[in-house]
Amino acid sequence: MTTLVARLNIGLIVIGSVSTVARAQTALTWSDIRARFRPNNPSLQAGLIGIDESKAAEITAYVRPNPSWSSTLDQIGHTEEGNPLSASIAITAITYLHERQHKRELRRDSAHGATAIATSAQADLERNLLFTLRTAFVQVLQAKAFRTLARENLVNYDQVLDLSRDRFQAGDIAQVDLDRLELQRVTYESDVQTAEVNLRTAKIQLLRLLNDQTTPVDTLDVTGSYDFGVPTQPLDQFRRIALDVRPDLRAALQAIDKARIDHRLALANGSTDPTFSVDAGFPSISQVFLSYQPPLRQFAGVSVGVPLRIFDRNQGEKLRTELDITRSERLADAARLQVFADVDTAYASVTSIATLLQPYRDRYLDQATRVRDTVTFSYQRGGASLVDFLQSQQQYRTVQISYVNLIAAFLDAVNRLNFAAGQEVIP
Repeated sequence: MTTLVARLNIGLIVIGSVSTVARAQTALTWSDIRARFRPNNPSLQAGLIGIDESKAAEITAYVRPNPSWSSTLDQIGHTEEGNPLSASIAITAITYLHERQHKRELRRDSAHGATAIATSAQADLERNLLFTLRTAFVQVLQAKAFRTLARENLVNYDQVLDLSRDRFQAGDIAQVDLDRLELQRVTYESDVQTAEVNLRTAKIQLLRLLNDQTTPVDTLDVTGSYDFGVPTQPLDQFRRIALDVRPDLRAALQAIDKARIDHRLALANGSTDPTFSVDAGFPSISQVFLSYQPPLRQFAGVSVGVPLRIFDRNQGEKLRTELDITRSERLADAARLQVFADVDTAYASVTSIATLLQPYRDRYLDQATRVRDTVTFSYQRGGASLVDFLQSQQQYRTVQISYVNLIAAFLDAVNRLNFAAGQEVIP
């Protein structure tokens, strides 16, 4: 019996240790989240397969036309010998289409252009998905900040409530004042529960983006700087970075190059491609044993076939591809304007929110804390009314919540600026 109890105790200790390790999982940074995201996201994996498909199309575009082989048994019919095969001749021929004006090379270059566009589109897909991922990451940080704030407010309020109960026992305050204080506690309890739900929801969203179905929500934790700073780089620098690295703009410029190649290919496809043929004839087996002697027992010949491009000279494709060049240029201009609009808007948001946050960090947070502590100290000693105390608590809570929300808005604006620039210009 003693041995069984000892084994049970050891098992409970092991289970408790495993549970503790699970709960004590290392918090993931943004770099960790991003590293997990790239190999696991199915949309990114599908995009990589699309690039490989485009590379396979390059092979198809550059292959030469296959030669054709044909075999014919001709001159089958009635002869004086009475054998229908006595005068027959076996003919074999090989034909080959010769493509002129570098059609193969132009098809290859067009396929290269399609692969370049697919690669840029994949980079743009990753840019969009990383923007969504970092938004979810910021939401988890925001929910954690709310939970920390809500728990601190509840602990501080419980301390005041305990002192108020002591004052009630001593007869310093009335029952109705104590009841009002206890009813006010519901607000802080609600804040804690709401923060817990929001944090769990944000973690679920983050795990979904990571395509992680094995990590329990309770064990997932992230860490990162939940603060703000005024950007030191000027707006022009962000514009230059965006023009250099934005994949959607790069894809638009690559589309112009491909359109020009396609137009050259359309012009080449309007040219005439000759077909060369080599043939040879041999007597049939019957002729070997019969007296029939044709004028030529063996022969060889060559021929050239040239299509007459009288009606179809590829006029439609020539015009379409020429128009497509202008269309691609206009789309590139629109993409360039969109880059400027995105960068300017995001930069204005970052600087504006940073300007709003500056007085909070310099004055408002300290003032709200000082007012709350002063009024609380005065109320506990009978120098302030209950209304003043509750009002100071509410003001402190409002200022703290506003600050947490503004920090989240700032981080979202930074995320949007990184998205607009095409890379992480502000970590």
